[in-house]
This record gives sequence, C-alpha cells and structure tokens, in this order.
Amino acid sequence: MISDGILMDFAGLSRSLGACHFSNAARGGFSSVSIDSRTVQEGALFVALAGTSSDGHCFVEAAFRSGAAAALVDSSKIENFNLINVAKNMGKDLIAVDNTLRALQDTARIYMEQFPALIKIGITGSSGKTTTKEIAAAIIGAEKNTVMNPGNYNSETGLPLAVFGVRPCHEAGVFELGMNRKGEISELAGVLKPNIALITNIGSAHIGNIGSIRSIAEEKKNIFSNFSGNEIALIPEHDEFRDFLAEAVAGKVRFYGEGSFEELGEIKSLGLEGSEIVWAGEKIHFALPGKHNLANALAALAIAREIKVSPNAVKQGLESVRPLFGRGEILRGRTTVIRDCYNANPESLEQVLEFCDSLDWQSRRIYVIGELLEQGDNACAAHEQAGRLLAASRADKIFLYGSETETAAAVLEAGPKPFFHTNDIHELSRVLDEYIQGGDMVLLKGSRGCALEQLSDMLTGEGR
Repeated sequence: MISDGILMDFAGLSRSLGACHFSNAARGGFSSVSIDSRTVQEGALFVALAGTSSDGHCFVEAAFRSGAAAALVDSSKIENFNLINVAKNMGKDLIAVDNTLRALQDTARIYMEQFPALIKIGITGSSGKTTTKEIAAAIIGAEKNTVMNPGNYNSETGLPLAVFGVRPCHEAGVFELGMNRKGEISELAGVLKPNIALITNIGSAHIGNIGSIRSIAEEKKNIFSNFSGNEIALIPEHDEFRDFLAEAVAGKVRFYGEGSFEELGEIKSLGLEGSEIVWAGEKIHFALPGKHNLANALAALAIAREIKVSPNAVKQGLESVRPLFGRGEILRGRTTVIRDCYNANPESLEQVLEFCDSLDWQSRRIYVIGELLEQGDNACAAHEQAGRLLAASRADKIFLYGSETETAAAVLEAGPKPFFHTNDIHELSRVLDEYIQGGDMVLLKGSRGCALEQLSDMLTGEGR
C-alpha cells in the first residue's frame, strides 16, 4: 500500500512483472509514472515506449536527469542504448521486460489491485464517453471521493497512466476506455477490471481501424471481458446491438434509457441553454444542449443508480456540468457558434444537425463541416451520407472543408442547397468572414484533425 509518497516499490514490481531488476541504490520505489521525459517528476518511473516517430529508449538519460528514479525498458534494447552503464553512472534503477507497453499496463493493473474497496466504473462507446464520464463523476463526486481520467486519457497508454491517480482516500473511480485498434478495449478492461461497465452506443467511430460496425460492437463488448459474475453491464436499451452486447455476459445486465428510470419525470428542451430535467420530483437545469447530451446524462444516471446516490447528488452533479472543449460549446458574439469539433462520424453529425435544425432560430443557419476522419474504406460512403444529411438540413448555406468532403459536395451539387467547398483553412476563414452577419448561428463540426476551432475568434468577433 502507498506510504511516504511511494506508490510501489521496484523490487516488488519487478517480481510481479517477472522482470530483471538492476538496482543502483536509487530510492526504493516510484511516486509517479511518465512516458515523456519532458514531464518527468522527481521520483518517477519512466517507461520507455517505442513509438512510430521516436523511441523512448533514446530519452532514458534525459528522464534520469529530470529526476526519474528508475526506467522500465525493453530487454532487447539495453545493449544498443548502453542503458546499464547509464543507470549505474547516474545511480538509477532499470527494470527490464520483454514489452514495455504491456509492462506499463500490467504495472497499472498491479497498482489497482491495492484498492479492492474502490468502486471501479468503466465507460466506452463510439461517442459520448468523455462527456458521460464527466457527468457521472460530477454526480457521484457530490457524495463520494471520486477520481477519473484527466481529459481524454483513455488509450492503451492513457488509461494506465490515469489509474496512478488513485489514492486510498478514493471511494469511486470513473474511467473511460477508448479504442483505436482491435484488442485495445480487452487490454484496458484487464487493467481496470470494472465493477460497473457501461457502453454509450455503437457507431462508426474508428471504423477505418476496425473494419465494420459489427466488429466495433464486438470490440466494445470486451469491456465486460473480465467479469466474474457479480459485475454490472449497462447497455443502451435502443441500440441496434443491444441483444448482441448482452449475450453471454458473465454478470448482471441492465438496459438503460429514458423509459428505464422511475425517478425520471418530464424532460423539457431549453434549446441552447440545455434541458430541464425532473428527477425525483426536483427540477434540474442541465446545461449541455441537445438530445445526444441528454443521452449522455441518462447513461451517467444509470451508473449513479447502481451506486445508489441520492437525488440531491444527482441535482448537484447535473447542475455543475459544463460543456467540454469542442463538445457542444456555445460561444456568443457577432454570431452564435456551436463548437462541436472535437470528433466526428456520421452518427454524431446526424445528432448535431438534428439539434441545430430543431432550434427556434430567427436568423440564418450556417453549417461549417470538416472531414469525418478515420473512416477507412467507409470514408466515401460516410461522406455521401453526410452530404445527404446536409442536403436535408435547414442550413441556409453549407461550408465544406477538406479533401474527403468532396464526396459530400458532389451530393450537394445535385440539389438546390447553397454550399462552398475548399481544402484551404485560410480561404475558408476569409470566405466565411465575408459571408456571416450579426445574429447568424454557425455550427462547427468536424474531426479533431480539421482543427475547425481556429475559426472561433473570427466568427465571434474576438479576433477582429
């Protein structure tokens, strides 16, 4: 167990990993973990990962100079990088393993085993998982000492790093599990071993890496893969894959949705101001706008219900939540900007268009749409679908950005909807600046790689 700021001792960790431990009289354990030599803190364990553009073994000495007490390294690279001599000369420890990524994940799993009383909650899905995590943590955190992933630390390296934030004082941990490749959810579930695991939805996000929506469902279902009988699986009641996701789960299966809560009363849309939700007879102002964010709130409530938090915690938590960067932010200025450009796929595009179309807006609607990236072989079909959705929308004019949106442009060319297409962000900014008028509503929607947020200041007048 943690003592004197030491999370784990090197000798015990080495035994657990079956690793070779080269001890050079460094401190007996580590107080933090880092995979970036630039962020290393005094007493850290530096994990040398071999990336696509650089090899962490090149930075072991730099990590030591920054204060790392030890480095977790690949046995096959010790000689090439002269690591034994580097560690000996600097009075640091080396822990040598066959695969440093797997060892990082195993170290995180071993660390989490120190907290058997922690309520461990895992959240995955094609969209909404970060927002659901934030809402769930806000609700649970109103009554219990709660920890969660910082930001979107949800990857093969991000989740393991995040769990080192758990401390003995924590009663609940809310963690999202992301996926960019096959097998990743299974690995992360093996690290966390959640008591409660929730799937927000199944969609086409990262389909280019996985192959099909069915394959995505199979991968997401692996969040339940470490269940042993008493754990709880939370599955959206109206998802196309609900029955498949529930099949042969070694735990209790609960379906959640608007019709599954006795405490839930009337829900009233407040447009850009979010929703008014009646819960256990209390009116609650939930500031995140749109049906998709309401779905995220219901997912969080499904988790909270299993932990039996009070109605007061629900109210306090829901009313404290604010939009995250790029996820349904409302920016006001010379135009009103709906900034929803952290991620994009056909399903999330359809959701935000439905929301924007539903608003009682007296001035013009302008939809600025970037590429839907990571669609792989589905890219052409995804952008054709985007074109059809936009053609049927209430937009007064559509601005398309990026080479992959040329497919959407071809769909729009066949109809009367005014649109403009460019691959140049500076041209997009200039043309938009000339077109917009005070009182317009502007939607920014695209994948993170499009960086549409750089248009925000111009649209609101902050950059003028």
